[in-house]
Amino acid sequence: MARKSKRKNIAKGIAHIHSTHNNTIITFTDEKGDVIAWSSAGAIGYKGSKKSTPYAASLAAGAASDAAKDHGIKEVSVQIKGTGPGRDSARKQIEVSGIKVSFVKDVTAIPYNGTRPPKKILLWKKAKEKSRR
Repeated sequence: MARKSKRKNIAKGIAHIHSTHNNTIITFTDEKGDVIAWSSAGAIGYKGSKKSTPYAASLAAGAASDAAKDHGIKEVSVQIKGTGPGRDSARKQIEVSGIKVSFVKDVTAIPYNGTRPPKKILLWKKAKEKSRR
């Protein structure tokens, strides 16, 4: 049996949109980072490749924003992470739901050096292999 959480009365918060190629997760937190409400395309009921659609992301954002409004959220700053197809539709759905968006920030991680390249093949070994054939 799930317990009912009480209303928190938080006016300002942060909306985190994590958009991957397989799913989109929307989390509303207060300014300290404590979670108020969340939803995802998988939690809505979509499975497989339908989770990665912008429509599923907008439904998840709508469900999360409705749950956040029940706790008193009126204004959020949006932080978007990832390169999935549901980025923009989730942000637009939060704006349409009646929550004021103060600013939007992209926090996608960008590698500076990247991964280590594969080791180089020595030319004399390559020539030796060709002569054996």
